[in-house]
Amino acid sequence: MRILVVEDDETLSDGIGKALRLENFAVDIAHNGEDGRHLGATEHYDAAVLDLGLPKVDGITVLQSWRTGGHDLPVLILTARDGWAEKVAGFKAGADDYLIKPFRVQELIMRLRALIRRSSGHASSRINCGPLMFDAQIGHFEFNGLPLRLTAFEWRVLSVLILHKETVVERRALMERVYEYDADVDSNSLEVIVGRLRRKIGQEMIQTIRGRGYLLTENNN
Repeated sequence: MRILVVEDDETLSDGIGKALRLENFAVDIAHNGEDGRHLGATEHYDAAVLDLGLPKVDGITVLQSWRTGGHDLPVLILTARDGWAEKVAGFKAGADDYLIKPFRVQELIMRLRALIRRSSGHASSRINCGPLMFDAQIGHFEFNGLPLRLTAFEWRVLSVLILHKETVVERRALMERVYEYDADVDSNSLEVIVGRLRRKIGQEMIQTIRGRGYLLTENNN
């Protein structure tokens, strides 16, 4: 899964990015509203963290631009503005959640996970697909009741697939949610990751849909 962080405080944004990467997320960071607006409109993200007091273009304008452009990524506003009027403006512009600075990074991560889960249509944090279980609130996988050890890239691929289980995830969309903006990506890297996952959970669970992408399924027929 991939997160966009739009925050002009470089120390804070770098700290958020580091914490998210430790939880296996891919992270892109923009330090002004102009760059953030462009990335959110042209790249595929599972969620965005958006400051309001940004240089060049303010956060409310960025959010309004995304929404009027039809971009429905979940957005968590992160700001020091704690007045009721600011919160109302944020939600009216299309925000999904609102967190006031100072904050605990772990709370930010938990809120993002909840936003991503709900936007994928899951009411419960525990998502099952046959012998595979994903606790979306803590980012933990189990297979046949035992913890599943995954690399960061494997976790990103499998988390996207299980959030959209029994649905074909287009190859391009999956690639865009696994790698960061400036990553140097080999053309067959996704296939390599999927191959490693199949060795861990079984060949039959991840099906290749030729010309389209991948399907995580518990139906082995």
